[in-house]
Amino acid sequence: MSLRIWAASVFIAMSLAPVAAAEESVPEPEILFGGEQYYLHSEVLCDDRQINVWYPAGYGDGRPLAGVIYLLDGGDSQDFPHIAGLGQLGALSWTFKPFLLVGIETQDRQQELTPPPTDERFISAFPESGGAPKFRRFILDEVKPFIEGQYRTGRRDILMGESLAGLFVIDTLLETPESFDDYIAISPSLWWDGTNFTGAARGKLDDHPDGARRLYLALADEGGMMEIGMDILRAALSDVGTDVIDFTFNDFSATHTHATIYHSAALDAFRTLYAEPEFEFDTPWWMDEFGEPPAEETGTD
Repeated sequence: MSLRIWAASVFIAMSLAPVAAAEESVPEPEILFGGEQYYLHSEVLCDDRQINVWYPAGYGDGRPLAGVIYLLDGGDSQDFPHIAGLGQLGALSWTFKPFLLVGIETQDRQQELTPPPTDERFISAFPESGGAPKFRRFILDEVKPFIEGQYRTGRRDILMGESLAGLFVIDTLLETPESFDDYIAISPSLWWDGTNFTGAARGKLDDHPDGARRLYLALADEGGMMEIGMDILRAALSDVGTDVIDFTFNDFSATHTHATIYHSAALDAFRTLYAEPEFEFDTPWWMDEFGEPPAEETGTD
């Protein structure tokens, strides 16, 4: 099947209007365009997959970008809308550099986002798991070339995800480190495969080429194997040093659960990795308790 492009909105205005009088006609709602949506046929997956793209104001005029974020679980009913909202916040507030956002729809998350398990318990309990290498080929061989052929992407390629998608981010970093420049993994499911997954991290990191790669990690109050896995991974990252990968860890355990962390941690990740210089401006007179408007504003000499 060939590529079908939906010139459709990613965001639809949703509002409640007052009840109109019987003789008045109800106005037709308008679509608010926040991006573009495609259905990309994948030879790797033998399937069509939804791809959503959001770009900031000024994109068409050449405004510099931090890069392109490839967002896992990026369907229009998944994480794409609220991460695009954060992108708009950054573009308007100038607190972090704007980016192009590419949402990649997942369908069977347990199958598509997990690396093949080695622990017999996980092999037995999750017989359909282990499809991460195949889904990664879809992203690297089909999604990225398509986006790079259609859009201006900026300097850095970024892979981002939460929970099982965060596990996929870490797995991609360990297996194919040069696929992306930056990796953002929020509450990654590091319980996967017991301690086998994170226990193998040190050996894989030792074989990584040096480079200007960065990793942002965050964890909520999950505890248990999530916390143990994160501790093992952080120790491995610390041992290999910043010449291999520069990583940042933020502990949200005092303020967030697994269900609430994503939005806050994503905003922190953007402000940490892509911070704009603090904007300097003169304090206006009305912010000073004893301020006076300048003469040109009062009409006096």
